[in-house]
Amino acid sequence: MQRDLVREYLTFLRAEKGLSKNSLAAYTRDLRKLAVWCEKTGVGYKELDERDLREWLTDLAVERLTETTRRRYLSSIRGFFKFLAMEGHISADPSENLVSPGKTFYLPRFLNSTEIEQLFAAPNTETDTGLRDRAIFEVMYACGLRVSELANLKLGDLDLETGILTTTGKGSKTRKVPIGGSAIEWLRRYFAVRKPKDGVERLFLGERGRPLDRHTIHRIIKEYAEKCGFEGVSAHTLRHSFATHLVQNDADIRSVQMMLGHADISTTQIYTHVTSKQLKKTYERFHPRAASK
Repeated sequence: MQRDLVREYLTFLRAEKGLSKNSLAAYTRDLRKLAVWCEKTGVGYKELDERDLREWLTDLAVERLTETTRRRYLSSIRGFFKFLAMEGHISADPSENLVSPGKTFYLPRFLNSTEIEQLFAAPNTETDTGLRDRAIFEVMYACGLRVSELANLKLGDLDLETGILTTTGKGSKTRKVPIGGSAIEWLRRYFAVRKPKDGVERLFLGERGRPLDRHTIHRIIKEYAEKCGFEGVSAHTLRHSFATHLVQNDADIRSVQMMLGHADISTTQIYTHVTSKQLKKTYERFHPRAASK
């Protein structure tokens, strides 16, 4: 089905736009890269939202592409999703608000420690829903999970006695991640109010006892972030914060790679770029001879 949509789009470009063979080949390569990413994450073209596309563009950042190539990627996906919306394959264009990348090319947004505490304090933990939401925040930040990994967690994936969580990520690869004391504490409190429907093994549930999907988890996190006055925060932000804070505190990059479930360490190294950027800002702000004379 995904190939059919791309083939339909390429036919449109050839017949209606009159693009050259070289241009069509470039669009094909770009969309093939997106297709590979979709296969790894288990998400179809029709299910992609703006956050997914930003994550894909962030993943591409490690390839050290030229600015021209970056802009071409963005142009390719904009044109593709505009076409899908125009033809009625999707109800809204998820690429509409994406901006052309600058030299930093979508370095991931992360929260500092103060912002983390503010966000985590936002749910009303006097309510069952608030307890669940606080547990979601704690687990995502403690383990650096993708939102799809969090949504698919089952009770059997947790071993609170040893403090280890087992998750299945991209490419159906399983990894074990330490949970941490704070997340364990909030999980235990959430378990006391968790009310599943019969046979439901998923960890995080909605009010009717049914599993939360990734879109709902995205929405929950975004709504709390907006209440705190944070812009551009999504479920991915907690994963990025997890990795950034580990690297900032001198964690071994190979260990961070394993906990994130990255197949290639070059993907993990983007977090060293983020922290280097922060260090440069600090240096320029506080070092007495940072400014040029």
